[in-house]
Amino acid sequence: MPLTDFGLDELGDYRPKSTAPHDFDAFWWRTLAEARSQGGAVTAERVTARHLLRTVDVDDVRFPGWNGDPVAAWLLRPRGAAGPLPVVVTYIGYSGGRGLPTDHLLWSAAGYAQLVVDSRGQGHDTPDRHAGEGTQWTEGFMTRGIESPDQYYYRRLITDCVRAVDAVAELPGLDPDRVVVTGGSQGGGLALAVAGLAGDRVAAVLPDVPYLCHFRRAVQISGDGPYQEIAKYLRWHSRHRVEPAFTTLDYFDGVHFAQRATAPALFSVGLMDPVCPPSTVYAAFNHYAGEDRTMTVWPFADHGGGYGSNPPVQLDWLHERGLGTEL
Repeated sequence: MPLTDFGLDELGDYRPKSTAPHDFDAFWWRTLAEARSQGGAVTAERVTARHLLRTVDVDDVRFPGWNGDPVAAWLLRPRGAAGPLPVVVTYIGYSGGRGLPTDHLLWSAAGYAQLVVDSRGQGHDTPDRHAGEGTQWTEGFMTRGIESPDQYYYRRLITDCVRAVDAVAELPGLDPDRVVVTGGSQGGGLALAVAGLAGDRVAAVLPDVPYLCHFRRAVQISGDGPYQEIAKYLRWHSRHRVEPAFTTLDYFDGVHFAQRATAPALFSVGLMDPVCPPSTVYAAFNHYAGEDRTMTVWPFADHGGGYGSNPPVQLDWLHERGLGTEL
C-alpha cells in the first residue's frame, strides 16, 4: 500500500478549521440526559466456567444505553486480584461486536479489569431496536438516519459507549477513578467521543487508527472501508444532500470531541492506512485539548497500525502515568 496522504512534516502541522455546530454541546447534553433519565439496572452474571479459563474471571454484563436499551459487555478480571482495579473500557471496530471472552485476554493478563462493549446492531448480543427510525440509504451503518442528527445511528452508539463508563461505578471491584477508554478504528473514534463527553471520569484514552474523524476529508480521499458508504450515498444524491449530510456528521466528528477532551491521550496512526487516512487522524490529534498527548507513528502500516507491537507501547505509556498495575 503506497503513501497517498501528506508527509509526516505536513501531518504534524495539519489542523483544519473546526466545523462544530453551534449547538454541539447542547445536543450532546440533551442526548445523554435523556438516556440517563431512562434508568435501568447494571447486571453481571459469572460465566467463566463456560470458557474454561483458569486465570481470568468473566462476567456477562448488561447496562442501560440509549433509551435505556440493555447493552451487552464482557467484564474480564484477573482471578484473585485485589481490587479496586483500573479498568480498560474497550470499544469495537466497524461491523464487529464483543465476540467471545477469549478474544480479549491481553488486558487481564496485564492485571487490568476490562469491560468489552458490544456495538448495537453490529454485534450479535445488542440489537439496534431503533434502526427503523431513520432511512437506510446504503449497506452498513454510515448512512443510517443521516438525514437528521437526532436519528443518526452513531447518536445511539456513542450514547451506549458513554453509558458504559457510567456503568463502571456500579460494578464491584473496579476503580472509577482509573478508567481508560480504548479501541481501534471505529473503536478508536468511539473512545475519542467518550473522552470528549465523559470529562474527568476518563483517566486516559488510547485511540488506535481512529475512525469517525474529519469526515469531509475522509470521504474524499479514503481508498477503502466504510467511509465509501457515505461517498456512494452522496454520489446518488449529490444535488441536494451533500451539505445536509455533512451537517449531520459534524455532530459525530472525532475532531470536535477531541477539542473537548483533556485526559492524557496516546494515539496511533498508520501512514499507509487507506481506511483512516493519516491526515484524518492528525486532524483529531492536533485539535486535542489535553496537554499530554502522544502519537505513535507506524510508517509502513496499513489499517492494522502497529498490530501486536502496539500493546507494549500502550502498557509502558500507562505505567509512566501511574495507571499501571502492581507487578
